[in-house]
Amino acid sequence: MAVLPPQLPLRPVIMHSPLPLSEREPLTHAERRRIVLGILLPLFLGSLDQTILANALPAVGRDIGHVPDLPWLITAYLLTATAATPLLGKLSDIHGRRATLVGAILLYIAGSALCALAPNFYLLALGRAVQGIGGGGLVSLAMVVLGDMASPKERGKYYVYFSIAFSSAGALGPLLGGLISEHLHWRVLFWMNIPLGLLALTVVWIVLEKLPRNERPHALDLLGAALIVIASVSFMLALNVGGVRQPWLSAPVMALVGIAAVTGFAFVWRLLTATEPLIPLSMLKEHDARCAIASNGFGWGAITALNIYLPLYLQTVMGLTATYAGLSLMVLMVTVNVGAGITGQIIGRVERYKILPMIGLAIAITGTLVLAWRAATLTPLEFQIILGTIGIGFGGIAPLSTVVLQNSVATHQFGTAVGTMNFSRSLYGTILVAIFGAIVLGRLSPAGLEAAPTASSAAGAARGFSIIFVAAALSFAAALLAVVLMKQRPLQADEH
Repeated sequence: MAVLPPQLPLRPVIMHSPLPLSEREPLTHAERRRIVLGILLPLFLGSLDQTILANALPAVGRDIGHVPDLPWLITAYLLTATAATPLLGKLSDIHGRRATLVGAILLYIAGSALCALAPNFYLLALGRAVQGIGGGGLVSLAMVVLGDMASPKERGKYYVYFSIAFSSAGALGPLLGGLISEHLHWRVLFWMNIPLGLLALTVVWIVLEKLPRNERPHALDLLGAALIVIASVSFMLALNVGGVRQPWLSAPVMALVGIAAVTGFAFVWRLLTATEPLIPLSMLKEHDARCAIASNGFGWGAITALNIYLPLYLQTVMGLTATYAGLSLMVLMVTVNVGAGITGQIIGRVERYKILPMIGLAIAITGTLVLAWRAATLTPLEFQIILGTIGIGFGGIAPLSTVVLQNSVATHQFGTAVGTMNFSRSLYGTILVAIFGAIVLGRLSPAGLEAAPTASSAAGAARGFSIIFVAAALSFAAALLAVVLMKQRPLQADEH
C-alpha cells in the first residue's frame, strides 16, 4: 500500500485549523467507543426512515388518497438522500464532521415536521424529500466519522455496532410502521422524529468534540447533483406511468425516457469534465475501491429493495396484517447482525478475509432464488427460514466493503470516498425500488392494497414478486463477483 500523501494547506477561512496528526493526542479505546455509541442514534434514524413508511403505505393511501403514487413517498426520500450524500461528504471534508452532521440533523427534523403536518400528498412528498437530504447525511457522515477515528485494521470491530444499528433499523422499520399505523396514526411516524432528532443533535455536539479533523477545500458540484436528480426522477416517472396510466410507447412516456437519457448523458459528461465532479472518477481508478463500492451497492441495494417490498408481499400474497408482516421481518435484523458481527470480528485477524463473505453471499443467493421459486406457496415458517439464510449470508458484505474501501484511500479522502460509496449504493437501490414497484404494482389494483387478498389476486401478485426476487438474487450475484475480484491487501495498522 502506498504511503499516504502529505497534508495540504487548509483554507484560511477555517477558523480552527486541526492539529497535524503527529501533534494530536491519540484517541483512547474509551473515547472511540463513546464516539461510536454517540453517532449510532443519527445512523439509526437515517436508516429507519428508508423503510418505516413502507408498511404504512396502505394507511397513508386510505387517509390522503393517491394510492398509485404512494411509492414516491419512498423514492423521494431515497432519491434526495442519494444526491445529498456526496455533497454532504465534501462539506464535512471542508467544514468538519460535527458541523455538517448537525446541519443534516436539523434538515431531518424540518422534513419530519413538514411530513407530520402535510395536508395532502404533494406536501407529504416534499417533506419526505427534505427529510431525505438530512437522512442521507445521518447515514453517510456516521460512516465518515468511523473512518476518522480508527484505522482500516481496527474498523471491523467498531463497524459491528454500525451494522447492528443499520440492519436493525431496516428490520424494525416495517414493524414500527405497521404497529404505529394500525394502532395510532401514520403521522406519529414523523412526530416521533422531532424529539429523537433533538436528542441526536445534543449527543453529536458533545461526543464529536475530540474527533480528529482532516479538513480539505472542495468545490461542490451542484450542477451534477441537479442532473442526476432530474435523470432519476424522469426515469422513475416513466416506470410509474408506463403500462399503468399511459401505454409504454406513448408520447408522455417516451418524453420522460428521452429526458432521463439526455440528462443522464449530461451527468456523465459532467463527471468527465468538471474540476471536482459530484463523484470523483479518479477514486474509481483504484481497483479495490471499485470492487468495494460495487459489492456494497449491489448487496445493500438488494437488501433495501427487499426490506421495502417484503411487507407488501406478506400482506398481498400471504394475507398477513401490517403488524404481523413487520414482525415477520425481524429475523432479517437478527441474522444480518450475526453475519456482520462474525465478519467484523474476524476481518482484522485473518489474511484471507474474503472467504467468509463470499460463502455468505452464495448462501444469500440460494435463499433468494428459493424465495422466488416458492413465492406463491411458502408457509410463514418456511419464509422465516429462507429470510434467515439471506440475512446471515449477506451480513458479512457490509464490514468487508467498508474496510476495504477505507483501506484503499487517503485519510483526507474518507468523506468523499464514503460519500461515493453511499451515493452509488443509494442511486442503485432507488432505481431498483422503482423497478420493483413498477413490476409489482402493475399487478395490483389500488383496492388490492387495502383489502384481504383473494386467491386470484394473490397468485397474480406472487408472479410479480417472483420476478423481483430473481432480480434481487442477480444483484447479490453481482456483489459476489465484485468480492471475488477484490485483492486481499494487508489492512493498514492503527496510526492514532
